[in-house]
Amino acid sequence: MGYRVKLNLFEGPFDLLVYLIEHAEMSIYDIKISEITSQYISYVEELKESDINLSSEFMVLAAALLEIKSKMLLPRTVTDDGEADIMEDPRTELVAKLVEYKKFKAISEMLEQRNEEATMYLEKPQEDLSEFTGEPDEYLSLDIDKFRTAFEAFLQRKKKMEEIKTHHKRSRKQKITTELRMLDIRDFFKDEPEKEADFRELIKDKKDMYDVAVTFSSVLEMMKEKRLDAQQKYLFGDITVKATENLFKESEDGK
Repeated sequence: MGYRVKLNLFEGPFDLLVYLIEHAEMSIYDIKISEITSQYISYVEELKESDINLSSEFMVLAAALLEIKSKMLLPRTVTDDGEADIMEDPRTELVAKLVEYKKFKAISEMLEQRNEEATMYLEKPQEDLSEFTGEPDEYLSLDIDKFRTAFEAFLQRKKKMEEIKTHHKRSRKQKITTELRMLDIRDFFKDEPEKEADFRELIKDKKDMYDVAVTFSSVLEMMKEKRLDAQQKYLFGDITVKATENLFKESEDGK
């Protein structure tokens, strides 16, 4: 069974190499191979004295660094035109491996941090809730006639709900309708200010109970504002409506 030993601050050869590059404030894409190789080999020599087996993986990378250093020291060949031959940078493969290593190390550190954060949470043990949620399914045993009757009742209830919603939508418009009706009443008395009118004359649609109610509430509001006077000589008798001076005074001020 394999195992991994963390030596001092470094978990492996790439970890040491990344540390040396960052400590020297070099760009990972422009490594000064000569300087880094010397520092790296110096560390590996110290490592040999402690554990030869553990240092083997460090020695492999050291050999790779020496190979890259030697390639970079080779003189460039000159072509017949007098131009130096373009040689591929021997550091390219090493840089790619270092970038990949840093990426996976960052992911590893993030997962380790999340694991530490998760250990700070306490989980409540799962409880048996079947007593509250394990109600058996209920099945209706109906023949086609009973099912049709139930469905028709459902449609009737739905239709009734739609009628109620429509009625409430109309009722919400009552404030605006009342204001408009008050303007209509004022215009009704404009040509004949002294006229006494029967309440029914102020209703536009006498068959619509909503229109009757809005007209009646408009008259009451105008009486409250002392813009109209109204009389009813006996119970359930006709209502006579007459304009006051305030009605026309407000009209002139509005102009």
